[in-house]
Amino acid sequence: MLENVDLTKKVPKQEWQSQKLALQDRLYNVAKTCWDSNTPVCVVFEGWDTSGKGTCIKYITERQDPRGFIVHRITAPRTHEQQYPWLWRFWQILPNDGQIAILDNSWYRRVLREHIDGEVTKKARIKSYEDIIGLEHMLSDDGMVFIKFWLHISKEEQKKRLKKMEKGALAWKVTKQDWKQNKQYNRYYTAAEEMIARTDTEWGAWHIVGATDANHTRIKVLETIIETLESTLKERGSDVVMHRSLQPEDKSR
Repeated sequence: MLENVDLTKKVPKQEWQSQKLALQDRLYNVAKTCWDSNTPVCVVFEGWDTSGKGTCIKYITERQDPRGFIVHRITAPRTHEQQYPWLWRFWQILPNDGQIAILDNSWYRRVLREHIDGEVTKKARIKSYEDIIGLEHMLSDDGMVFIKFWLHISKEEQKKRLKKMEKGALAWKVTKQDWKQNKQYNRYYTAAEEMIARTDTEWGAWHIVGATDANHTRIKVLETIIETLESTLKERGSDVVMHRSLQPEDKSR
């Protein structure tokens, strides 16, 4: 599965810059149509630390109507959240009708880390994935659209990025957990493959994106979101309205 991902794909910076505004305008149009048709959307970002999840989210949201988007950075559960069933806290952040919620990490991260750290049995791990599938299926039946990304880079690329970050202004972002993930890359790799295989469904398909080149990653992510929503809206009888005209290249950006 992950071994079939092409990590060598590159897009010249000029091509990304020439496409960025048009892609963001297309996204604005589908997001506005989602809003008008009361279609809730949940975009899930998983993948390796340093794979560019945060940067992708920046370009998704930077020229959009903030009323239609909400971003959640998922961290470990707080003390009071541990008193409830484990998926309880995620119910609090689901998108309202017409809203697009973006999850920077998600319900999948907990199961991955428990798998790596050996904190649960295989039976319990599979039960957690079944809980997730059930949640996504129920919400999908109620009209929610799921778009799930795994941003994929090699162990060597991740190590190079961590070293570069430690020497620059983003040194504060590098944690022991980041380096632990790199050292345990092969274990994470195996766990990620199991996770994707078990939770890739008709209503919640995974999109695995080679993330070695940032420009390729950004274009691929934006195109996938746009095309998925255009197709879904059309199937539901809501054609995308051109609220914002596609913009020509702005060389000042």
